[in-house]
Amino acid sequence: MDQRFTDGFWHSADGLKLHYRDYPGRSTEEDQGRPPIVCMHGLTRNARDFAGVAARLSPAWRVIVPEMRGRGESGYADDSATYNPVQYVEDVERLLSDLGIDRFFAIGTSLGGLMTILLASKNASRLAGAVLNDIGPVIEEDGLDKIRSYVGQGRSFPTWMHAARALEDTHSDAHPTYQLEDWLEAAKRVMVLGQNGRISFDYDMAVGDAFREADDSGGAPAANLWLAFESLAQTPLLLVRGALSNLLSEETVEQMKARNPGMEIVSVPDTGHAPTLEEPEAVAAIDALLARVRAQETV
Repeated sequence: MDQRFTDGFWHSADGLKLHYRDYPGRSTEEDQGRPPIVCMHGLTRNARDFAGVAARLSPAWRVIVPEMRGRGESGYADDSATYNPVQYVEDVERLLSDLGIDRFFAIGTSLGGLMTILLASKNASRLAGAVLNDIGPVIEEDGLDKIRSYVGQGRSFPTWMHAARALEDTHSDAHPTYQLEDWLEAAKRVMVLGQNGRISFDYDMAVGDAFREADDSGGAPAANLWLAFESLAQTPLLLVRGALSNLLSEETVEQMKARNPGMEIVSVPDTGHAPTLEEPEAVAAIDALLARVRAQETV
């Protein structure tokens, strides 16, 4: 597939050079009036996590996929304490400012969903809409324990087949229907071939140290996330949940719906944490929300 994006860079307040992908979309007059989509990845992920989503949406929407500090082509932090959601939000705020973006549609997976909630708590009016992917104000301890068991281990592998099998060993409970080709594709999203010929995870292992040392919900800020979530009350909102999720419980989903009755919910079957957002159920729900946003933005 032809590369549809350009690589861009910006600098954080503490001097890190950070990377993002920019999928420009079409330049028709109709499309130019739409807010860009900003996709924010999970804890150990990178911009490749949204390659399929961005390629599908970018013919009609501009899609921007920042890589958080310590991931992918973004610089690694000297101070691992800066690997936290508040800092990531500050970094993304600088990118939005540099690009002159004052209104956008957010898609956030896991950590990226927490960031979306925090962005809304600061100024929800700039969000044209939002998708929260398998995350909410309450994060289940079982899910956090699972992440703690593998994050930051620094493992490497001699071949992509070994890498794929390692992912399967760790995450088969979240994706019980995956075949070998699915695990190979997943490995190439989260790992990279190094100069030493070994294949390793594409993030700073210090991210794991920061995650385990956090004294709250896996690095989420101590501020009341329920109050922050309620900032999205007037924002077109979709919650995607993996039916097998160990991080987002059905009880939390019910409470989120009670606090935000307008929120749409879709469950992705045979999937845990987290859906890729390329599943048919997720695709249909995201497209429906974007159609709603498009109609509102052009009134």
